[in-house]
Amino acid sequence: MTARPANAHQARLLRLLRDEGPNSRAQLGDRVDLSRSRLAVEVDRLLETGLVVADGLAASRGGRRSHNIRLAPSLRFLGVDIGATSVDVAVTNAELEVLGHLTQPLDVREGPVPVFEQVLDMAAKLKASGLAEGFDGAGIGVPGPVRFPEGVPVAPPIMPGWDGFPVREALSQELGCPVMVDNDVNLMALGQMHAGVARSVDDYLCVKIGTGIGCGIVVGGKVHRGVTGSAGDIGHIQAVPDGRPCACGNRGCLEAHFSGAALAQDAVEAAQQGRSPQLAARLADNGRLTAADVGAAAAAGDATCLDLIRDGGTRTGQVIAGLVSFFNPGLVVIGGGVTGLGHNLLAAIRTQVYRQSLPLATGNLPIVLDELGAAAGVVGAARLISDHVFSPA
Repeated sequence: MTARPANAHQARLLRLLRDEGPNSRAQLGDRVDLSRSRLAVEVDRLLETGLVVADGLAASRGGRRSHNIRLAPSLRFLGVDIGATSVDVAVTNAELEVLGHLTQPLDVREGPVPVFEQVLDMAAKLKASGLAEGFDGAGIGVPGPVRFPEGVPVAPPIMPGWDGFPVREALSQELGCPVMVDNDVNLMALGQMHAGVARSVDDYLCVKIGTGIGCGIVVGGKVHRGVTGSAGDIGHIQAVPDGRPCACGNRGCLEAHFSGAALAQDAVEAAQQGRSPQLAARLADNGRLTAADVGAAAAAGDATCLDLIRDGGTRTGQVIAGLVSFFNPGLVVIGGGVTGLGHNLLAAIRTQVYRQSLPLATGNLPIVLDELGAAAGVVGAARLISDHVFSPA
């Protein structure tokens, strides 16, 4: 098993090295509230564990030059981001740089056993490529609520057969390393914190629009999960009174009216009713339609597809406006597969939020598209497990 820091001071040093890269002892001393002698003791103890190594001489600050300290280059984390229709698996080093990344289609409704067989096969392929001899920890994201302390999905609406499945325990046994499990949108938010647009923001919302719709809530630099792990499940806020039935059992949920699945349903109806020749042609060629088809047709000037995107963006903006008024974030990040619809979607969301929320909340509020794409989830998963490994045992 990977060594763990012995106290909070060592944990703080490890996370600084993860987030900022190699540092000299003097630079570390500038960042932590430790005397020079105590800092030397803690760094030497970390060197003994093998979690950190000396890494060349630091730049001179007068007097004898000290060595740089860095996280052990042999450390490897596995990041797994399970979506409704695909899975991403990546290997990172200790600084969470992605060394190898695989993505494959997947149907989460098949249940946990076949899904994890696929995940383990992908992890084995990454190991076989020479990227890792083993894993020092693994972070797993799933598209539903998670009881975080136990690493167990709880009543996930789009994941039949997953309720109560011991994901953390099962995968820890298979991988031979510590495992942490969280909702996929929370991991996307962590990815933005480490390598994306939220690196300098402590309070922000990360909205993921894919097969479903969820929101990662970061408060004071920490993910807010709620009492039962269902914080941020904004796809089930009512957007249309007495609207479409939703998988959760209610009617009119945002997810039922604008998500990847809902947009595909609307696209098929538009094609069959003759309102979009472009969608009709794509349906005839492929036998199915996706949100990507709507985006492609909209980019080609299809008026019906542009209306579908604007209507969906307006409904999403209405919900986000309520969140902005309640939470007063410093940033809103829009991500997920449906963001392939691009700036037409973003414009509709922005217009509604800026129109509906008070100027005090929106005057300096950026609403931006995610720039990391699929990497956000796997980097967030690696961040999650590194937070665990770099915590006192």
